[in-house]
Amino acid sequence: MRSLLKLYGNLKKYWFLIVPAIIFIYLQVRANLELPTIMMRIVNDGILPGDINYISQQGMFMLVIAGLGILASIAANFLASHASMGLGRDIRSKLFRHVESFSLSEFNKFGASTLLTRTSNDVVQIQQSTQMLIMMLSNAIFTGIDALILAYNASPYLTRVLFVAIPIIALVIAIFIKPITTLFLLIQKEIDKINKVVRENITGVRVIRAFNKIDYEKKRFDNANLDVTNTYIKANRIMAVLMPLAMISMNLATVAIIWYGAKGIDLGNTNLGSMVAFIQYAMMILMSIVFLTILFVMLPRAVAASERVVEVLETPIEIKDPETPKAFPDERKGNIQFIDVSFKYIGAEEPVLHNITFEAKPGEVVGILGTTGSGKTTLVNLIPRLYDVTSGRLLIDGIDVRDVPQEELRKRISYVPQRAVIFTGTIKENIKMGKPDATDEEIIEAAKIAQAHGFIERLPQGYDTIISEGGTNLSGGQKQRISIARGILRRGDIFVFDDCFSALDFKTEAKLRAALKDIIKNSTVILVAQRVASVMNADKIVVLDEGRIVGIGNHKELMETSEVYREIVFSQLSQEDLVREGLV
Repeated sequence: MRSLLKLYGNLKKYWFLIVPAIIFIYLQVRANLELPTIMMRIVNDGILPGDINYISQQGMFMLVIAGLGILASIAANFLASHASMGLGRDIRSKLFRHVESFSLSEFNKFGASTLLTRTSNDVVQIQQSTQMLIMMLSNAIFTGIDALILAYNASPYLTRVLFVAIPIIALVIAIFIKPITTLFLLIQKEIDKINKVVRENITGVRVIRAFNKIDYEKKRFDNANLDVTNTYIKANRIMAVLMPLAMISMNLATVAIIWYGAKGIDLGNTNLGSMVAFIQYAMMILMSIVFLTILFVMLPRAVAASERVVEVLETPIEIKDPETPKAFPDERKGNIQFIDVSFKYIGAEEPVLHNITFEAKPGEVVGILGTTGSGKTTLVNLIPRLYDVTSGRLLIDGIDVRDVPQEELRKRISYVPQRAVIFTGTIKENIKMGKPDATDEEIIEAAKIAQAHGFIERLPQGYDTIISEGGTNLSGGQKQRISIARGILRRGDIFVFDDCFSALDFKTEAKLRAALKDIIKNSTVILVAQRVASVMNADKIVVLDEGRIVGIGNHKELMETSEVYREIVFSQLSQEDLVREGLV
């Protein structure tokens, strides 16, 4: 409940909607409560004496009051819905902004599927419950208090029945609330599992079909779906017991009022009109308790959803800008120094990188080579602070990357990830992300260097071609070249190419590297590669093995000094290549 109240702090800005909504709800309640009083007068002063004119007059008055109540209800719903929608929008915005500032460690902690669920489904639950809370809680409180007062005024004698009925119904509801809350919290977690399975199936559909895993994935989905269904059934079983019990209690209360009222009429303690009005007041009081029951059913969902949302919002950001930031030197160069850097993922037993020390200077191309899992990608992810070093220091132009604002740091880096990330939109918009104010000429130049201009021109709409979600209407090589063009367009002091040439054939890669020479000649270039051919001509090659540097130097030096490098070379190059290089 604390989490939900914390989120409701965002409702303060909507007081101008909530206060009028509550006023209209009160007017609606007052209108509804007038009807039994009018009915009492009709019975006592109209039906019993047989005064038809009085009945018609009071009947018309009842219609007017009922109409005003309906108008007040419409206005209250309108205002409450606007307030709850505004709350949902604000929570979604806060979630999005907070998640946007997550480091990769926080993303790994939650996972994409649960973050999507919390931003969409959980916020909707809070939004719907908020509107119901404003409407039903206010209605139940006003109705319960006012109807109890009016019922007592109508017949103090019959009020004794309510003093017995209300605590019994309240006790029945209280018994069922805790198990319902637990089940709805479990349901939210199980919906996460379904979203995870669906997301993996959509993104990995090619692999699933290639390995004939369709039946296996169906079974995974059916199991996750069955878990949610079974939990819903358990919750509905409790509801199936709770609601009939509440209704039986109400009906028993009505029978008790009629029996006790009939006895009171015989004894002269009340009259028929008062009993009719009292029954209606009693029904309103008991219905307000039913409203509270419905609210208590919805509230656990909102509480469960709010706990998950607040968990995200209160997750501390691991990578923050410094309180007293430093500035890079005016003469910016792009010199990178790793000084005894080690890194360990959160929850991992062993570090991924151990005591990494090397320097990359402006104008140098530094290749990072190693076997799969040696820590190459992790190493370059430290440069733009996608992760922070666990120990040691990472300096750019003599300044620790943790001492400068992230935005200033990343402005200097042209980063091309290992896996091409393409966004929905046009090809031009995707490339332009590297430099939002770029001209069409600059975009085309970057595409030409990345060897993407040719295939883009052949597309029906050229650079204005719409890319589908995930870039499914492009090949792997085409997506990679667009991603490279984006990085080239940025023209940072530092270029980081994280094995992004892997989807290109040797001929295209050779053309791209030749076109890159003029662009990167004054920049520091970090080139991660699996293929030896991609880094053989680098000024310096850093060889990694199990997170440790096992060799630094150029190709020729490493062939003489590094056993690991020689093994990689001999495993990848053909006999002809080895002869041409003079290695055999």
